[in-house]
Amino acid sequence: MRFLVGGYTAPEGSATGIAVLDAGAPDDALAGGQLRGEGDAVTVTGSPSWITPHPTLDVVYAALEGAGTVQAFRRVGPERLATLGVAVPAGDAVCQVAVSPDSAFLVASCWGDGRVVRMRLDAAGLPSRPVESAAPVDPHGSAATQAHTAAASGGTEEVIDLAAAARALREAAGAEFAHLVPEHDRDEVPHPATPEQPSAETERTPHAHQARFLPRGLVATTDMGYDTVRLWSVTADGLRHRQDVVLPRGSGPRHTVWHPSGHLYVVTELSHEVFALAPDVTGAWRIVAGTSLGAGILPDDTAAELAMSHDAETLYAGVRGTDTIAVLRVRGGGEALSPVALVEADVRWPRHHLVVRDTLLVAGQHSDDVVSRPLDPRTGIPGRVRHRASVASPSCLVPLG
Repeated sequence: MRFLVGGYTAPEGSATGIAVLDAGAPDDALAGGQLRGEGDAVTVTGSPSWITPHPTLDVVYAALEGAGTVQAFRRVGPERLATLGVAVPAGDAVCQVAVSPDSAFLVASCWGDGRVVRMRLDAAGLPSRPVESAAPVDPHGSAATQAHTAAASGGTEEVIDLAAAARALREAAGAEFAHLVPEHDRDEVPHPATPEQPSAETERTPHAHQARFLPRGLVATTDMGYDTVRLWSVTADGLRHRQDVVLPRGSGPRHTVWHPSGHLYVVTELSHEVFALAPDVTGAWRIVAGTSLGAGILPDDTAAELAMSHDAETLYAGVRGTDTIAVLRVRGGGEALSPVALVEADVRWPRHHLVVRDTLLVAGQHSDDVVSRPLDPRTGIPGRVRHRASVASPSCLVPLG
């Protein structure tokens, strides 16, 4: 199986473009074979830290994080890409790109300035100039700020009482599982301060990190700086802000996974948790469950990617610092989560990982390698490293169909 690998170029890393990685033969349907780095599909500067394919065309898009632009590439051979058009400005430290299922547009998320921008795609897959979506407002600010946020979302915005939710979840879980409920009702257990987590004395700034397309024409975006998951409707002119789901202050929502049960799972980079979000009968989205990633994670660690098993029963969260993979079980109708294991990643700084049926691929940004690990068919827990390949500063793995 063949993959494209995004990475960090100088000065942030040592990649020289978008790399190619083979797991077994290029046309294998599984990824458990020998890993081999095949050089660059295309040489490019600006740190193509995230890449994503067009749904129907032989086109891929890269978030050039260092340049603040989105660049399209056309596939011109089994393992070669060519620049398609010119790079389109997106925003400061653009770090993720998502393409709509109908291939009409893409959404770029910018960590540096918090911008969420939409770019139309033409018939050839070329992106147009960006249209900036409504700017976020910090829901953990003053009461006036919170009221403004509610008004901006058409009156549907609610600040979730996480303390009450935690108490209710703990009561429902019972004594055996109460310790798995995040302790947002206990003031003596604050979220750990990190350089990316502003304290009460420092200025908070927005940091958009990911967009995900949901059913019924919705888009969810995460804002690490303002601790929100923002819900949008797709309109002819762009994205219309519908609602913010507010997570605990300093939690840092980063990446999401959509579950077939209708739940959206969100991993928080700074508080090392996974929250389950779902709409109620009125259509308003709420937090319905949450859990820590498990014991053994240190306060200064940062969670990265969240991925789901092929059978949708297991979640995998990468943790940088202790360099581990947290394994969580999905229970009930998707509304219950519980940690199962914390295993060594066997790479340094596991920036991204990908589940390909019975195999977990993990990209070690600081160890300059990608490893493959078999997944236990019964427990879902990753086994020992099966194969390893050298890849410079890898940050994103994408199957190349």
